[in-house]
Amino acid sequence: MSPPQTQNNVNRRITRVRVSEIDKLSNKLLDLELELNSNIPTTLWISDLHGEGDRFKSILRGRFGMLYQTCKEALPTTFSSEKIQYLTKIIRKQHYFHDESIQMDMQDVILCFVEILKYKLTNIRSQEREIFRPEFRDVINRLLSGLPVPDPIFEEKIIADRLISHLSHAIRQVLLDRIQVLGDVFDRGPQPDKILRILSSHFYRNGVDYVFGNHDILWMGAASGNRSLIAEALRITCRYDHFEFLDRLRFDTKLLAEFAERTYPVQKVTGNFKAKTDKGRSMEKALAIIQFKLEEQTILNFPQYEMNSRLWLGRLAEMLRSATAKGLNDTHFPTLDDNDPGKLTEEEAMIVEDLVKQFTTNRHLKRLLQFLFTKGKTYHIQNNFLNIHALVPSTPDGEFEEFLGRKGKNLLNFIQDTIARVGDNYLEGKDQKDADQALFFYLWCGPKSPFFGKHAMKTFERYFLIDKDTHLERSLFWKDNMQTSSFKKKMQQEFGVQRVIFGHTPVNYKKGIQMASEDGVAINVDGGFAAAYYNRGHSLVHTPHQLYGIILPTPDEIREAEKKLESAPLDIELIDEFRRPMKIKDTIAGKKLMQERDTIMQRLLECGEQNGLPSSSL
Repeated sequence: MSPPQTQNNVNRRITRVRVSEIDKLSNKLLDLELELNSNIPTTLWISDLHGEGDRFKSILRGRFGMLYQTCKEALPTTFSSEKIQYLTKIIRKQHYFHDESIQMDMQDVILCFVEILKYKLTNIRSQEREIFRPEFRDVINRLLSGLPVPDPIFEEKIIADRLISHLSHAIRQVLLDRIQVLGDVFDRGPQPDKILRILSSHFYRNGVDYVFGNHDILWMGAASGNRSLIAEALRITCRYDHFEFLDRLRFDTKLLAEFAERTYPVQKVTGNFKAKTDKGRSMEKALAIIQFKLEEQTILNFPQYEMNSRLWLGRLAEMLRSATAKGLNDTHFPTLDDNDPGKLTEEEAMIVEDLVKQFTTNRHLKRLLQFLFTKGKTYHIQNNFLNIHALVPSTPDGEFEEFLGRKGKNLLNFIQDTIARVGDNYLEGKDQKDADQALFFYLWCGPKSPFFGKHAMKTFERYFLIDKDTHLERSLFWKDNMQTSSFKKKMQQEFGVQRVIFGHTPVNYKKGIQMASEDGVAINVDGGFAAAYYNRGHSLVHTPHQLYGIILPTPDEIREAEKKLESAPLDIELIDEFRRPMKIKDTIAGKKLMQERDTIMQRLLECGEQNGLPSSSL
C-alpha cells in the first residue's frame, strides 16, 4: 500500500485533473451555447460570374444593396426609411453631413452606428483588430460595451467626424458574413483570374463557400491534363479574343497561333465562329478541330458514357467526299485524314504536347485553381439550404437519374471524391488516372452530369451545320421536376434541407420570371451576369430577418448612377420573412451543435460526480 501522504498527493493530482477537465468542458459548453443562440450569418449567393471581374468587384464593393437592410434590422422600427437612407449615405461617404429634413446631429449618428455594430457583431467571429482601425479602437469598444467615453468624442466636431468615418468603415467590414458562389467564374468574360484572386484573398477566403460549375470543371480538367479539355478551354478563350487573359497567365501560344493562321487563313474560316480578330478566328477553328479529334478518343475508349452522337469526324469526311458537301457552311479541313479522321497530324500532335505541358505546369494557373480544388465542392449545405450549380440528375417521371451505378446524394459524393483525387494529384504533380480524366470530360458536357443538364452539347453542329434544328441543346428534366411538389420533397428528404439554391440557366426577370418558386423551396440565382447573357445578374441574401433576391443593375445603370453620385437601382424579390431572428440553433448545423452540447453536458455531469460535486452546482 502507498504511504498516506503519497496517496493524498495522488488524490490531489487526480482532483486537479478533474477540475481542469471541468473547466475545459465548461468553456466549450458556454461557447456552444453562445453560438447556438447567435443570429445566423448574413449570407450572399451569386452564380455564373463568367469572367466579369471588374463588374463583380464594383458590385461587391457596394455590398449588393445590403447596407440599407442591415440598418433597418439593427435600428428601432420607429425609424423612417428616409432616416435610414440618410444613415446609409453617411456610411458610404464615411463622412457626416447635416440634413435639415432629418435633424440628426453627430452624437445621434454615432449612437446609431454603435447599435448597428452591436447587431452585426453578435453574428460573426472576427477579431476586433480586423474590423476596427487602431486609432479609435479603444473608444469604439467602450461605446459597444456601454461604458462612458470622453466628452470631446461628441462635442468636438473634428473628432466626432473622424469617429463617424471609423465607425462607417467598421460597418462596411461586417455587413457580409458569408458568400456562397454557385460556380462558373471561367469563360466568356475577360477576368476570371480577377474573380478568383478576390475570392481567395485574405479578406474573403474564410468566408467563401464554392460549388463547382461546368466551366470550372472544364478548366480544372484541362489543368489536370485532359487533352480535349485543354483544347476546349483555349478554344472558348480565343472565341472571345481574351488573349490578355492568356498573357496574364504567361501562356505561350505562338506555336499554336502560327499553325492556325497558316493552316486556317481567315478567308477560309466560314463556319459560325465568334472571334472578332483574324487571329482569334483562325485559332478558334484550329482548336475546334483538335478538340473534336481528342474527345473522340475519349468517347471510343469509354463507351459507357454513351456519347457517340458527338462522333462527327467520320460523318464530316463522308460529307466532304460528296461533290456539294450539302449541309456544311465550311469545307476547309486540311488536317482531316479521310482514312482516319480522328487522327492528329504530326504538327497538331506537337502542339497538343506543348499545350499539355504548359497547362499542367503553369504555376499562375495552379495558384488560381488551388482555391477551387481545395475550397470547392460538388454541393454544399449551409443553414437549411442545399447549394448546387445546376441540378441533381433526374428522370422524366421525377426520380433521381442513375449514373455509374449511383444517384442522388450518393452520385454527388462519388463525383466529389473523384474531383478531390484529381486535385490532389494535380497540386502534387502526380500522374492522373485515365478514368478520372474521362469523367471530367463527361462532367463538362455529358447529359447525366450534375453540372450540365442538357441532352447534348452541340459544338460541332453549331459551327458547321447549316440546319439550325441540329443546333438545339434540349434541357432535360430538372426545371420541370423542380416545379412539382413531389420532386421538391424528394430533394428535401435526400439532402435533409428546406430549400434548394441553384444557377447555371439564366432567367430574365424582364419577362416576369421570378427567382423563387411560389413556395420558396426552389431558387434560381442565375440572372445572366455576363455580357454574353443579360448583363444583369441576380443575387440572393439571407439575413436573420429576411430572405430576398436582388436583381442587379446593368453596367450602364451603374455608370449612370455614378454620374449622379447615387446608388445604382436594385429591384428586390422578397422570398421569406421571419417572425423572430433566425438563430444558429434553427439550422442543420445547429442540430449537430446541440448533439455536441448534450454530449459535453453528459461528460460534465460525470466529471462532477467523480469530483464529488452535485449536478445542481454545475
